[in-house]
Amino acid sequence: VVEQLSMIRSEFVQRVSIPVIKGLLDDLWQQELLSSEDKDFVMEKGKIKTDMARCLIDMVIGKGEKASKEMIDSMKKRDNPLCITLGLISSPTASGAQF
Repeated sequence: VVEQLSMIRSEFVQRVSIPVIKGLLDDLWQQELLSSEDKDFVMEKGKIKTDMARCLIDMVIGKGEKASKEMIDSMKKRDNPLCITLGLISSPTASGAQF
């Protein structure tokens, strides 16, 4: 899972939105995978979205498999289209899902 995040890192940094970053921070904090200090550290980068995204994904990768899995799960809930773009989940059309 850590490798998955590493592979999508640059695309994530370019495409993720600030509201999604904030939501991911909240989710990971609630799961006790990030401390309040970690959250504050990422938010301090808040003037530039790419810096916030880079800081968040690097921090999560550094915390290992559990944090990485939770971040991916949270991303799937918060920004499904982004996860499809990043290849974390297959698009409904690709999987043959019917509506």
